[in-house]
Amino acid sequence: MSSWKHEFPQAYAMRYLNHAAVAPWPKRAAQAVTEFAAENCQYGARNYPTWLVLEQRLRDRLTRLLNAPSSSDIALVKNTSEALSFVAFGLDWQSGDQVVISDEEFPSNRVVWEALARFGVEVVEVSLGDTPEANLLAACGPRTRLMAISAVQYASGLRLDLPQLGQGCEAKGVLLCVDAIQQLGALPFDAQACNCAFAMADGHKWMLGPEGLGVFYCRADLREQLKLHEYGWHMLDNAGDYSQREWQPAKTAMRFECGSPNMLGAVALEASLSLLEDAGMEQVGKDLLARIELLDSHIRRLPGAILHSPVNAERRSGILTFSLEGWDNRQLFERLKTADVVCAQRGPGIRLSPHFYTSEHVLEQTLDLVGALARF
Repeated sequence: MSSWKHEFPQAYAMRYLNHAAVAPWPKRAAQAVTEFAAENCQYGARNYPTWLVLEQRLRDRLTRLLNAPSSSDIALVKNTSEALSFVAFGLDWQSGDQVVISDEEFPSNRVVWEALARFGVEVVEVSLGDTPEANLLAACGPRTRLMAISAVQYASGLRLDLPQLGQGCEAKGVLLCVDAIQQLGALPFDAQACNCAFAMADGHKWMLGPEGLGVFYCRADLREQLKLHEYGWHMLDNAGDYSQREWQPAKTAMRFECGSPNMLGAVALEASLSLLEDAGMEQVGKDLLARIELLDSHIRRLPGAILHSPVNAERRSGILTFSLEGWDNRQLFERLKTADVVCAQRGPGIRLSPHFYTSEHVLEQTLDLVGALARF
C-alpha cells in the first residue's frame, strides 16, 4: 500500500474513515489556501488574472477526472443539489412524464424529483435487488423521460454498471443523470463511456476538497435544452464586457454560473485534484478497493458481524457498511467515536469509508476495536 502520509498528517492522528461524508484536506490544499489568503491580504485582487488561470486549470482537471469531451462541458457549482436542480427545473416537462430512481437514493437525488409533482411528473422508485441495472431499465416505460441514479449508493456502497445503464437508457430514449458524488475521486469515472446526459458531484468527499464547490457536467447537445433560472454577469457571452446591452447566455457550461466564482474554494479543490492526478486515478481506485477488501475480509469473519455492502468485488466502492448482533447501531457508532474512529451511521449499520492513502495501521487498529466489540 502506497504512502501519502506527508499529505495527510491530520488523518493519521485519528482513525479517519469518513470520506463518504466530508474528507480532510491534503496538506497541499491547506497550503494553497494559506498562500491565497496571504496574497489577498497584502495585494487584494491585483493578481486576479492569475486567479482565472487557476480556475481554468481546475476546469481542466475536472474535465480529465470525468473524461468529459471538453472543459466547455464543465460548470463550477455550489453543490450536487444545485446541479440536480438545474436539470430538474431546466427540462421542459409534460404532465405524465416519469423519472426513474432507486429506493436507496440520498435525499438530494430524490427530493428534487419529487418537487416536480406540481408539473404532473411522477417519480418511480425501483428496488435494486440482485440485478439493479435490469430492474432500473425494466421500469423505464414510454412515459419515462429521465433516469436519475447514484453511481454508488451512499448507505450500502453498491456500485452500478453505468455503461450498461447508459446503453439501456439510450436504447429507450431516456436521459441518464448520474449523481457521481460517491465515485468521483474514489474510482475512475467516464462520462463518455456511460453516455450520461448529466453528472454532478461535490468536491468535499472523495475529491478531498472544501464544501461549497462542486462540478456539473452537461452534455453539449443538451446545454441549451435546459431552461435557465439564474442570471447574472458571469453567465454571459463576453462576460467581461460590462457595457453590453444585448446579451446571450454563454454557449459553454458557464451558462450555469450566474455570478462571482468561489475562488477560495477553487484554490483548495485545484490543489486537492492535483494530488489525485499525481497518484493517478487508476492507482487510487486499486488502492482504495484493496483497503475495502482488507476491512471486508476481517469483519466478515467476526462473530455476529453482518455486512450490508456488496460481496461481489465488481460492485464494491469505497464504502463498507456493517452491523454487529447485540449492538444498537447508535451505541456502536458512539463507542467507535469515543475510540477516535471517525465514521458514520448510515442505513442499516456503520459506514466505514477509507481513501486510497489510509494507512494499513489505521485499518488494523480499527479492525482490532471492532473485533473487541464483536466479542464484548
